[in-house]
Amino acid sequence: MKCALVGSRYFGASVFEALRKEEGIEFTGVVAPAEDDRLAKAALAAGIPLHVLKNPKLVPGEAIAEGTDLILAAHTHARVSDEALSRSRLGGIGYHPSLLPRHRGIAAVEWTIMEGDPIAGGSIYHLADGWDAGAIAAQDWCFVEKGESARELWERALAPMGLTLLKRVIHHAIEHHALPAMAQDVRFATKAPMIRRSVVLTEEVTSNTTSLVVNIVGTDRHGIVSSLADRAQRYGANWAASRMTRLAGEFAGMVHFEVPRENADALTNALRGLESSGLQVLVSQSDGAKIPDSIKSVELELVGDDRVGIVSSLTRILAERGVSIESIHTDIVRSGVSGKQTFKIGAHLLIPAKLSVDELRLELGTLAHEMMLDIGLDAKSAPGSSS
Repeated sequence: MKCALVGSRYFGASVFEALRKEEGIEFTGVVAPAEDDRLAKAALAAGIPLHVLKNPKLVPGEAIAEGTDLILAAHTHARVSDEALSRSRLGGIGYHPSLLPRHRGIAAVEWTIMEGDPIAGGSIYHLADGWDAGAIAAQDWCFVEKGESARELWERALAPMGLTLLKRVIHHAIEHHALPAMAQDVRFATKAPMIRRSVVLTEEVTSNTTSLVVNIVGTDRHGIVSSLADRAQRYGANWAASRMTRLAGEFAGMVHFEVPRENADALTNALRGLESSGLQVLVSQSDGAKIPDSIKSVELELVGDDRVGIVSSLTRILAERGVSIESIHTDIVRSGVSGKQTFKIGAHLLIPAKLSVDELRLELGTLAHEMMLDIGLDAKSAPGSSS
């Protein structure tokens, strides 16, 4: 069976690698949204012809090689055109992580969780007019575990189910030279549209606090951090940030406290009192760098599957909008089960007051959708608030 694979990311690459090992299956080509996509890289490494989509929403006829028997769709948001389907002897099939016709749409797994469905499932369906509306070739089901997230349900059950169902249908086609087909019962159809991640932006509250930046150096011993925390709590201070380390037996630390203005001097004296225990203490006091009225202070959080281009795409949008990045922290977390890497960004931004909040929200929302990311944008917490 000569197959063309249209897909992306983790699931697309998993399908590609799994089916390459199946007897009787070969690939005429792979269609992916970008050269840096995981599926695209897998195809290039295997020497399989790759077509990168110019329009991420449509697979044109020329993307499918002549002589293709079957088109497979695995995690793609591009519609396979009629011209492309006509180049395939048996047309095309796709995997949808729901019991179609329930949860037709881009966020089927998320809606399964949101609706509280006790049972989930997967469907192999014929690619046809309408999203996820073609005849069913195969289905299977599973229970949804209590408290399970959409990502956990996908990784535990629905992704492996998709691989199994695709293999089953392809081998049926090899043996019978045709695909199973059972019409969907539209009476039970529900929609699962993309869930828009909220991007919230509010004005920063005027602060009545004073900033204390404390530098401490001394022989390391038990209780130094506890002594700092006790004094901060005594005078109603918020532990805003800190950096601490132990080097060659010496303790070195820097702490940023936000304290009510009326308690600033008292806390300063209490902190300097630690010098009697052999520590060197330097306290710098200020009312903080007041942000001009022309600037808004914003916190940004981003979480998504790791891929090339996340930081460059995000920073390009911010730069084009005149947004300054005051601080940024990135992290990569690897899943022990799937081996998939999750990329996280936390950033403090300064945005021009004249910048439309709705416009920034829309642009970041578009990026989140295109790169399958969760992006949150919120005002920086007012100094002195509890944490």
